[in-house]
Formats: sequence, C-alpha cells, structure tokens
Amino acid sequence: MALFNLLPRLPGLPALPQSRLEALLKGYSIEVMPRTAEKIDDFRTLLPAGTRVYIAHIDGTPIKDMVATARRLAEEGFTAMPHFPARIIKDRATLTGWVARYRDAGVRQGLLLAGGAAQPVGDFHTSMQLLESGAFDGFDRLHVAGHPEGNKDIDPDGSDRMVMQAARWKSAFAERTDAKMAMATQFCFDAAPVIAWVNRLQAEGVSLPVHIGVAGPAKLQTLIKFAIACGVGSSLKVLQKRAMDVTKLLMPYQPTELLADLAAHKTATRGFGIEQVHFFPLGGIKTCAQWLMDNGGASGRPAIAA
Repeated sequence: MALFNLLPRLPGLPALPQSRLEALLKGYSIEVMPRTAEKIDDFRTLLPAGTRVYIAHIDGTPIKDMVATARRLAEEGFTAMPHFPARIIKDRATLTGWVARYRDAGVRQGLLLAGGAAQPVGDFHTSMQLLESGAFDGFDRLHVAGHPEGNKDIDPDGSDRMVMQAARWKSAFAERTDAKMAMATQFCFDAAPVIAWVNRLQAEGVSLPVHIGVAGPAKLQTLIKFAIACGVGSSLKVLQKRAMDVTKLLMPYQPTELLADLAAHKTATRGFGIEQVHFFPLGGIKTCAQWLMDNGGASGRPAIAA
C-alpha cells in the first residue's frame, strides 16, 4: 500500500478531485542522476512508457556515465533529456562532442542551463550561449531553466531584472527559430508565488510554456536541506512553518496541497502558462513514482508490471 494512503488527511484540506489532479499530472517528467539510475533494475516498472526523464549532470560526473544512462533510458522506452550546464563545458569542441555522443545514444532533447558552478571552466557561462552555438540543430526539443522565486546568482540585488531579461530573450529565440522549447523550473512548495510568477511572465511577453518543478514525497528535514542549498525563497517558509507543527513534523511531505492549488487555478484560468509538472524525487525515485501512480500520473500505470 502506498504511503499516501496510510497518512491521515490534514484538517481543513478538502478532497482533491482526482480527475483534476490527473489532468495536471498528464505528461509529467522526472529527474535522475546516473548514480541513482544504477540502483534501478528497470525503469519500466516505475514509470509510464514514454515518460521524459531528465538526467542531471552534476559537475564531476563523467560524460560516459551520462551517455550510458541516456542510452539505457532510450532502450527502455523513455525520452531522455540530459542537462547541458554551460559553466562546466570547456569549449565548443567539448560541447559538440557531447552532443554527438548523445545523438548516437538516441537523444534528441536537452535541458540547457547555466549550471551551479560559481565560475565557468571555459567559454560558456549562460544557456543563451548554448542556444546560439548551433550545436543543437536537429534536436526535437530544448528546455531552459526557470526561477519562480528569483536567483541570487543571477540577480544578487534580490530583484528579478536579469532573470526576466533572459526569459524574454529565450522566448524570442523560440519565436524566431523552429525550436520547441519550454521553461523547466526549480522546485517550489507554495502555489501563490508560482502563480504570480507565471502571470508575470505572460505580462512580460514571455510565451514559453512552463513545466513547474515540484519536490516529490520526502522527509521534511531532507526538503529543508535541499531548499536551503538551492536558494528556494518564500516557499521555504512553508516548510519551516510545517516543521513547527509537531503533528506534521514526523510525517513525510507530499506535494498534494501544492498541486491541488495549481490544478484548481489552471482549471479556473484559461491560458494559464503551466503546461506540465516536473518532479524532483528528493525522497527517492521509487517513492516518487509510487506516489504518482497512486495519484493518477499517466493514469497510474507503469510501462510494465513489477
């Protein structure tokens, strides 16, 4: 039995219309790292066929491990989308070499981002430079990063001026090229700042669809640690408030309330910019996949029975 079904419903939280949640979870994506993928015997027992699986490229991960993970996912019937962090790519030769190896593994999608390194190791330091390089010509889809609560590495003054400027540039790039693009975001825990940010994008003329980042079920302490490390701002207050409630402290966090709020807003708001949900399985991919199956993600069925 799934953990979700064992937990009591929080007081005052209305039942979530299952059809509305299923609609929001349609086409969801999920993220893995090569070292965590090695622990999964067969992704087909966890995920629906065709699920987009992002492969996080952490600085220091050998490209051969990244490519091997992408090849395996493609062979098991999934859509692999490896990260291309600009700041860990030395030069154009390295970039084109990576792309060629991924092509040979059946990859035609990529997430282009600046990356978490404080200083670039070579010629690239922004995702915009990667987009302009031409190295991804022929790829089916390119995603870029989004920051609903800002990014102090980009805007040290706490504003979102540079982040929004970059978003407008990426949107214009998508419009003047044939690239199929979307904006995949950092994980959040509160719907209000997400809704405000998506509305702000639209007001600024950014037409890229949003794939909103959501943390999968995990221990509260684990999520607070990741939230601090990743610079999640106002959403962190939601976790801190939960941590002060003894009745909730020992229960694993689940994204049910966040998704309920987003699903309700999307249903009530025509043209709302969130297209899909992207999951960060911070509590483990098996736990996250089970929660998704229990809540109607891709109609609650993996590619094959375990």
